[in-house]
Amino acid sequence: MAEEMVQTKNEELHDPIVEAAGYDETESVVGIWGHPLHAMSVAFPVALTFCTFGADALYWWSGELFWARAAIWAAGTAFLFGLAAGATGTAELLMVPGIRIRAPAWSHFVIAVLLLSILGANWGYRLQGYEAAVLPYGILISGFSVLVVMVTGWHGGKLVFDYRLGTSKGS
Repeated sequence: MAEEMVQTKNEELHDPIVEAAGYDETESVVGIWGHPLHAMSVAFPVALTFCTFGADALYWWSGELFWARAAIWAAGTAFLFGLAAGATGTAELLMVPGIRIRAPAWSHFVIAVLLLSILGANWGYRLQGYEAAVLPYGILISGFSVLVVMVTGWHGGKLVFDYRLGTSKGS
C-alpha cells in the first residue's frame, strides 16, 4: 500500500486551487482611478504605530509631558486609520475571487486583525491617563505593535510583490 503512494519523477503535481474558478482574478476592485485604496491607506497606521513607539521612547528619555500627549494622539489615529485600511482590505479579500482563494491572503488578514486589536488596546489603555500609561505598559504595547506591524507589512508586501494580488494587469 505504501508503495502505491510514492510519486515518480515523471508525474506532475496537481494543485486544485490553481484550477479553481476566478484564480487569476486578482485585480483590485476597491480603488480610485485604478489605484487600490488598501495599498494607499495602510501607510498611515504603519507610520503612526512607529510614531507612537517613538513618542513613548522620547517621553521615557526626557520626561516631557508633550511626548505622552503625542503618543496618545498617535495611538488613537493609528487605530482609526487602521480601521479604514482594514475595511478596504477586507472588502478586497471578500470581493476578489483570486485573493479570497489564497491562504496567504487570509493569514495576512488574521495578522492585521491582531494588529488592530493591539492598536485599539494601546489607545484605550491611554485614555484613562495618558502620562501614567506610558511607563511601563504603554511602551511595551507600543513595542509589540511595532513588531506586529512589521510582520503584517512584510506579509502584505509579499502578497503584492510576489503573488501580484491587488495590482492591475496593465493594458
